[in-house]
Amino acid sequence: MNEEDLKKILYLVKDGRINIDDALEQIKTLPFESIGFATLDHHRTLRQGFPEVIWGESKTVSQIIDIMEKMAEQRENILVTRVDDEKAEKILKRFPEAKFNALARTVSWEIKSIKITGKGIILIITAGTSDIPVAEEAKVTAKIMGNRVDSLYDVGIAGIHRLFGQREKIFKAGVLIVVAGMEGALPSVVSGLVARPVIAVPTSIGYGTSFGGITALLGMLNSCSSGISVVNIDNGFGAGYVASLINRV
Repeated sequence: MNEEDLKKILYLVKDGRINIDDALEQIKTLPFESIGFATLDHHRTLRQGFPEVIWGESKTVSQIIDIMEKMAEQRENILVTRVDDEKAEKILKRFPEAKFNALARTVSWEIKSIKITGKGIILIITAGTSDIPVAEEAKVTAKIMGNRVDSLYDVGIAGIHRLFGQREKIFKAGVLIVVAGMEGALPSVVSGLVARPVIAVPTSIGYGTSFGGITALLGMLNSCSSGISVVNIDNGFGAGYVASLINRV
């Protein structure tokens, strides 16, 4: 339930079109609802502007489906992250209206039309093609949260002219998400070009001494460019979420 839905219920009570008991029935699951193995935070949209997101990797298919059913009762758009092909097939069999992004490993279900609340464009940039799955997770997240999103893939510093050839697109962005593995240098370069927030996402792509993304993470944390914030390794969802919050301001 979002702020708009709650206002409608309150106005209906005020106008005498529904009684208090009926109103209580509609909001009885606020602020949360226990379903045994999970406690669903139905109040989150009212507090933060977007409902709870389901982490799918460590949950069973039946758990994911049960949570989605309860969220659907609240008429909220649903996002499930870290879903493999096998789980996605079973989820979509139960909810054929949902969409699976195999690259992003996300299942999203647009129960109600997405209202664009973002002020500008969120641009997602990757250093290499191997970083695209993390970027796609960020893209799906930012879109379902009500943002216009553009992307620019495989423009890393090994061929820096590819990045500079897209200056117009870069300068139009309100917030930039830059995804890179290896040594993780690309966010510093991008941040040095723009007067916009840059969210750096280290990925686990790279040879031995990349240490599964730790080298990129440390490089981004130690950037000499002042406009960078950094999320955790492979955390496309976190980058998309914080970019959306920034883009509302």
